[in-house]
Amino acid sequence: MAKQADILVRFGLRVRRLRQEQGYSQESFAYACELDRTYVGGIERGERNLALRNIERIANTLGISISELMEGL
Repeated sequence: MAKQADILVRFGLRVRRLRQEQGYSQESFAYACELDRTYVGGIERGERNLALRNIERIANTLGISISELMEGL
């Protein structure tokens, strides 16, 4: 059985895909989330282990629930 990518990588890829689908640049998305752009970049690359508050900010900015954000991970 193939090893699944790390949860941080999978989460980052999901955030990136959803962000792009909604037409956000990384910079505009970070601004809307009230997070630093470099922090959002780290999330998308799977380098950041997010606090629950930041996960909520991301979900709220995307207009989805936390459970929807986590779908498929």
